[in-house]
Amino acid sequence: MILELLPEVGVAALRLGMSADDAVGAARELGFAPSDPDCGDVPGQVLCEHAESQTEFNLGFTKGALTDIHVYRFRVEDADVAVVLDGFDVFRTPSEELLERLEERGHTVEQNDDGVDTLPDLRVILSNESSFDYPMDEEGDPIYFDYALVTSVDFRGPRGD
Repeated sequence: MILELLPEVGVAALRLGMSADDAVGAARELGFAPSDPDCGDVPGQVLCEHAESQTEFNLGFTKGALTDIHVYRFRVEDADVAVVLDGFDVFRTPSEELLERLEERGHTVEQNDDGVDTLPDLRVILSNESSFDYPMDEEGDPIYFDYALVTSVDFRGPRGD
């Protein structure tokens, strides 16, 4: 399964701006099960899990429209899942290498020491600071990102810069 992160658009068939019903339906078509199949009229968030790979989405809604798609790394290491951004596998390319390659393609990357890196022009956040037991390097630092956020929210500042 390939889940493409589409900046300012969505993830795979999930589209920012979708209604909760449409978003939950699209997640189901991708093979994800919503945590609350009866999510109500205006949910705040809906967690969707792919049982086989243990990959999760957290769908965030504002006023009934999908505004945030949080994608969590699969917990089954040999899962047949690729989460792709600009042609790169986000959860299998070492995080430092991924950021370098994205910068080489002209994307602005804002790194911080907390393991949360921002691609403000794309409205994407990548992180590698989860509590799960993912692959680590010799110093005990995560090798790969384990979280990606695609959002419709502009977090570049009040003037968009």
